[in-house]
Amino acid sequence: MATMITKEVVINNQVGLHARPATFFIQKANEFKSSIWVEKEERRVNAKSLLGVLSLGIVKGTAITIIADGSDEEEAIATLSALIDSDFSE
Repeated sequence: MATMITKEVVINNQVGLHARPATFFIQKANEFKSSIWVEKEERRVNAKSLLGVLSLGIVKGTAITIIADGSDEEEAIATLSALIDSDFSE
């Protein structure tokens, strides 16, 4: 049985993970079958939930952990971390 995978990334875009970047992130997360979470400090939220992601208050310079569990977890982590690394430029 495959175990879930995690990757720590740092948010570097100016506004953090708010409004537009958060919407992009959630739309990407929803393209995958896997369960995906975002973790900041001790809080973990569903990466496919706008309110959940916004509730973490992720600002520029924040380290978050992306967690994926499912059939396309590796692709999900790679895609979402690439989106963050690109500072959300499409």
